[in-house]
Amino acid sequence: MELDPRRTGLVVFDMLEAYRTAIEEAGTVVPVQRLLSGARRAAVPVFWARADHRPDGADFARTLTDSDQRLRPWSAGSPQPDRPPHGSGSPGLRVLRELDQRAEDYQVPKHRWSALSGTHLELSMRSRGIDTILLVGGSTHVGIASTAYAARDLDFQIVVVRDGCHGFAEQRAFFLDKVFPRMCRVRTVDEVLAALS
Repeated sequence: MELDPRRTGLVVFDMLEAYRTAIEEAGTVVPVQRLLSGARRAAVPVFWARADHRPDGADFARTLTDSDQRLRPWSAGSPQPDRPPHGSGSPGLRVLRELDQRAEDYQVPKHRWSALSGTHLELSMRSRGIDTILLVGGSTHVGIASTAYAARDLDFQIVVVRDGCHGFAEQRAFFLDKVFPRMCRVRTVDEVLAALS
């Protein structure tokens, strides 16, 4: 695999304080730091896709579901929420400090799971001639998956970076091993860095 840095963008998805525990449990901080460093050396632009919702829930998804993220059914004592757990501007929605977010990077606030739904991400990439997305973060089976599906349908090339993804271990493994290889490429940080050079 070879990657042309001029046609590649790195999308860092929801590497946020609110998800620090899951990120640290998956061990993705150091691999993503390495990927960011290599991408910057190669002049690959960085796009920070991050959850961003009004605290009052006015822009919160209204889709009805059967259960919460841990597959526990909603009930009268535990109803489906109509507001986000973290509102725009809250500390929980800040990118992890150790990832060294920079002023020249792209900020992509998002209101749905996909980083391409209702954001400027596609326009910003197309205006730079980017046709390949390196995708890291999580949750793998939620935001990474929905972004990868949307990107594929928009004819982007996608590389999901295996050791840069977090989320529930069982779902993460299933998507990385059984779903993504059918729709895109799955590579390690080392393989991506070698392809960029």
